[in-house]
Amino acid sequence: MAAIDSQANHSNESADRIDAHQHFWIFDPVRDSWIDESLRVIQRDFLPSDLEPVLKQNQINGCVAVQADQSEAENEFLLEQSKAYPFIKGIVGWVDLQSAQLEERLAYYQSFGKMKGFRHVLQGEPQRDLMLDPAFMKGIGLLDKYNFTYDILIFPDQLAYALQLVKAFPNQRFVIDHIAKPAIKKGDIDQWQKELAGFSGCSNVYCKISGMVTEADWKDWKQADFSPYLDAVVNTFGIDRIMFGSDWPVCLVAANYPQMLQIVKDYFSSFSITGQQQFFGLNAARFYKL
Repeated sequence: MAAIDSQANHSNESADRIDAHQHFWIFDPVRDSWIDESLRVIQRDFLPSDLEPVLKQNQINGCVAVQADQSEAENEFLLEQSKAYPFIKGIVGWVDLQSAQLEERLAYYQSFGKMKGFRHVLQGEPQRDLMLDPAFMKGIGLLDKYNFTYDILIFPDQLAYALQLVKAFPNQRFVIDHIAKPAIKKGDIDQWQKELAGFSGCSNVYCKISGMVTEADWKDWKQADFSPYLDAVVNTFGIDRIMFGSDWPVCLVAANYPQMLQIVKDYFSSFSITGQQQFFGLNAARFYKL
């Protein structure tokens, strides 16, 4: 395995390695109330100056910064960070998809080259099928016109709704965040795997292999816990529609960056060099047009 990894690192010198999913914030206990006491290890500021040395140590060339707060102030914050730190290759922000002024906002954000797409925290919505509301779908229907992607953040109970959504917009680029957060700690896999498989024929939908350690046993996870979930994702999306994401700094509740990275390095070590390059950067670059 070491020989393969060494070969992959050497080969990847010509292919950017991209962390397709991470966050920055200046911690605010009111705004960031989701970062509760159980997550106290991340109850502090996390900025590009914190991440840059970590990426360098792990031979990652760039990242995609994803919104952690549902406000346009978050977009401005991330855009400012990206000006100062060129390793931030793209931003997934937030807009009100149900707003009457949506098209005006999309036109505005189109003027920022690093703004690549948007996300809504659907996993936390009391209305589990909010994504199928006519107003929400109307908003999704405008994204492709302005060349924006959409990150789908859901729990497994929302996979069937997500499948309806992506089928309604075959030309829209979608990516499922965090493999839809199956309950790895409990070993729940059957229903999640069955519903995930529905996306196999949806060529417009990618999947981020990210956020797995936070769904596992934080204190006692092991490599073998993730293999059946990784198998299911690869079987559904193939090597062309998956991408690496760290979910840093949220991953720190369960693993440091090298530990989290090693899980996927080990799993993909038997894949071809080309396959590894696709997963660790090329797919993200293509999807987000980095």
